[in-house]
Amino acid sequence: MDSLTCRHLLDSLSDYIDGTLDETLCREIEAHMADCENCRIVVNTLEKTILLYRDLPASDLPDDVRQRLYTSLNLDDFLDSKKNKH
Repeated sequence: MDSLTCRHLLDSLSDYIDGTLDETLCREIEAHMADCENCRIVVNTLEKTILLYRDLPASDLPDDVRQRLYTSLNLDDFLDSKKNKH
């Protein structure tokens, strides 16, 4: 296992999973994963996590929770525009 190659994989992991990574880099990552069990586990776990998340039903935040969240993230302007859409 080459830690520099592992680090390179982790830097590109999101684009790889999304299918937006350059084909040459994809082949490099896949060749690396063929020999690196740790990276295979990381990629497989992330892919499964994304699939599980996508299968979850959408849920609405209660208004008081949304208010506190938006306020703590300094998104009060967005919260006001959201109210106007309801």
